[in-house]
Amino acid sequence: MLRAAVDADRDTVLAWRNHPDVRAVSLTTHVITPEEHARWWDAAMGDPRRHLLIFDDKGVVIFDLREDPPSWSFYLDVEGLGGALLPTWMRLEQAAVRYAFDDLGLRRLGGETLAGNTQVLALHRRFGFRETKRYERVIDGTPQTVVWTERGTDQ
Repeated sequence: MLRAAVDADRDTVLAWRNHPDVRAVSLTTHVITPEEHARWWDAAMGDPRRHLLIFDDKGVVIFDLREDPPSWSFYLDVEGLGGALLPTWMRLEQAAVRYAFDDLGLRRLGGETLAGNTQVLALHRRFGFRETKRYERVIDGTPQTVVWTERGTDQ
């Protein structure tokens, strides 16, 4: 299910992240250059407080333990999954929640989602995440509403 990312995954993860459908629901929507991605990848892989995990070679899960509460994000191989996108999302979220609370021993986990990304917000609710706040962030020069969802071990 989930495995630690290795350097051989770097270019694949960049391709997933740069897919137009992924960029459209991200907090940064520009096409990420290989150089920009390599800098981010090296920093994340070298930081024990950040965990990059590959899900079934179909997606990536990123945990950031530098924050309180720790946060997470994910994206999938939208192009490669086709009609299997929703079931893969569900399996990924289930595996990620289990990993966060069982393997990492987290007590709380949160994440940011654009308010317009209603499918992901619904998926998060299904897995016990609750909206705790909304705030504005400027994305591509336009204010966007961001929803912070959070889940604890008691949910």
